[in-house]
Amino acid sequence: MEAIVHKQKNAGDGRISFPTLHCWNPETEIITIAAQVSGKRVSCRIAYADIKTKFPVDVEAPLKTVITFRKEIEAAAKTLIENKKYEKDGSIKIAYADL
Repeated sequence: MEAIVHKQKNAGDGRISFPTLHCWNPETEIITIAAQVSGKRVSCRIAYADIKTKFPVDVEAPLKTVITFRKEIEAAAKTLIENKKYEKDGSIKIAYADL
């Protein structure tokens, strides 16, 4: 049997990508999207209240809102990551002002 080797990006190469991973926490009303930074996963969180203030949203469908405005949310997260605005736990907090 032949082994299959997947080439991975070099750690620390600075690449930022956003896999299609997101979740909604109804208790805290926080939406989290995932970023891949130099091969490591980073959680990027935003309060649904900030999204509702910035964009016309369907209050009953927070994850649908993320899909609709994903490019804007990712752009804000990417800027924060590039500026190394990490929280103590290694996550990124996206605020209304960042959108």
